Amino acid sequence: MSDPAPTVYLVDDDVSVLRGLGRLLAAAGMKVAAFDSPREFLGRLDPAAPGCLILDVAMPGLNGLELQQALAARGSALPVVFLTGRGDIPMSVQAMKRGAADFLTKPVDDEMLLATIRNALEKNRASRGAREELAQVEKRLAKLTAREREVLERVVTGRLNKQIAAELGTVEKTIKVHRAHVMQKMGVRTLADLVRLAGRAGIRTGRG
Repeated sequence: MSDPAPTVYLVDDDVSVLRGLGRLLAAAGMKVAAFDSPREFLGRLDPAAPGCLILDVAMPGLNGLELQQALAARGSALPVVFLTGRGDIPMSVQAMKRGAADFLTKPVDDEMLLATIRNALEKNRASRGAREELAQVEKRLAKLTAREREVLERVVTGRLNKQIAAELGTVEKTIKVHRAHVMQKMGVRTLADLVRLAGRAGIRTGRG
C-alpha cells in the first residue's frame, strides 16, 4: 500500500492570498488544503499526514512563529516555509533557528516558491522514511532476548566471538548461536548491515 499524496497546507488570514496560492499549486499538480485560521489548522491537522506548511507570520490570535512552536511541541515533522510581506531579518533568523525550511518575503517569484515547496516536500519524505526505518529497527530490537542484546552491543563494536564469550562468561560456540539469532531477528545477513541498524538506533558502534 503506497503512502497518501503529500498535502501542501496553506495558513494565511488573507483569503485572497490563499486563493492565489491555491490556484498556483493546483496548477503545478499539488494537493492543497487552505486555512485562514491557525487554530482551525491545528485542530484539523493529521500529525501523520505527509506534506509541508506554507505559513504567514502576522496573523490574529496565533502568529506564525507561535504556530511553528505549537507544531514542534506536538512532534510534527511538517517542514515549515514562511511566506510573508511583513518579514524582517531578526524574524527570519528566529524562524530558521526553530527549524523552518525557508523564509520567503512577498512578492516571490512563482518558480522560486514552487522549487522551495518541492524541496520541503522532499525533506518531509526523507524525514518520514527515516522515522519509519527507526520504528522498524526498534521493533526488531524488542524481539531480542537480554543476552542477545548484550551480544549485539559487543558484535557491532568489532569484538570477536571469543572476546565476547570471555566477557560474558560463556563459550564461543554459544556466542555463535546467539549471534545467528541476532542476525535473523534483525533481518540482516551481513555485519555491515547490523552495524548500520544498530547505529540508527543509537547503539554505539566501532571500536573504543
